[in-house]
Amino acid sequence: MNNKNTRLDVGVIGVGSMGQHHARVYSELSNANLVGIFDTDSDRAAKIAAKHGADALELDELLKNVAAVSVVVPTEYHLTIAEQCLTAGVAPLIEKPVVPEQSEGKKLQALRDEAGLPVQVGHIERFNPAISALKDVLDGMTVLSVKAERLGPPPSREIHDSAVLDLMIHDIDIVLSLVDGEPIEIHGAGVQDNRHATATITFDSGVIANLTASRLTQRKVRKLTITAEECLVEVDYMDQSIEIHRRSIPEYIETNGNVRFRHESIIERPTIRNEEPLNQELQAFITVVETGSDPIVTVEDGLKALELAQTIEEMGNRTAIKAKK
Repeated sequence: MNNKNTRLDVGVIGVGSMGQHHARVYSELSNANLVGIFDTDSDRAAKIAAKHGADALELDELLKNVAAVSVVVPTEYHLTIAEQCLTAGVAPLIEKPVVPEQSEGKKLQALRDEAGLPVQVGHIERFNPAISALKDVLDGMTVLSVKAERLGPPPSREIHDSAVLDLMIHDIDIVLSLVDGEPIEIHGAGVQDNRHATATITFDSGVIANLTASRLTQRKVRKLTITAEECLVEVDYMDQSIEIHRRSIPEYIETNGNVRFRHESIIERPTIRNEEPLNQELQAFITVVETGSDPIVTVEDGLKALELAQTIEEMGNRTAIKAKK
């Protein structure tokens, strides 16, 4: 339901590390009314709800009082919760990975279609302002290759998914959204149960993508590099910045009778308005629910990224087994 100020009544299911940020952002949005929170840990639900002026509710009660929710629970419960939401007439935003297996994805598609409600998948990097700007930068260019690095030290909290399914899947989704064509050749390798993994993907358009994800690297890196015929483009997700390297200018410089060779690149830095990606993601979700339009990241998008990530995951597991022998 909606209140008199036409704000959309929303809720959050699951307020662990990421879910708490969903609750915070909803409470800050002018077009959202954070009604309630559900979590299996009732004390945590009550604490987060009180912090943001909402109520801690049982799941059935929450779904009776909202039009949309963020589903931020472990992946294994995504389909079960999404089914309860859609049956109750509530549109869900489901964190990535969208579901554990493709078979569950097909059931989710059927549930969505039967309910006639939008389902958005939480691939948050699609809403990074640098990525939004990148699409305009690449317009009309001939992309040759993409390189993605998503690296960092071991996390302080327990994460069940590997670096492929937790980290690399972000870049897989971005690459699939930027590159024309379908993957025709995939190579993956990993160490320590894919806590550090690499992948090479070749598309039928001829584009090659090289991806690295790690929880073992003692430096946090979130970068994307695109090589095109026209230029080299570097994206820093954390800084929300883009550098465009145009053709270099070779020349010989004479100074005091000494001649030296110099290459200078022309570097462009587009102005990007820095904004929190989660804020942009939830704003987009609210608009989708209010207008009935298609989400920027659909269930189909989420399943494509999942399928590719699982293929890379399996390859990484096989290389690790071989290394142990």
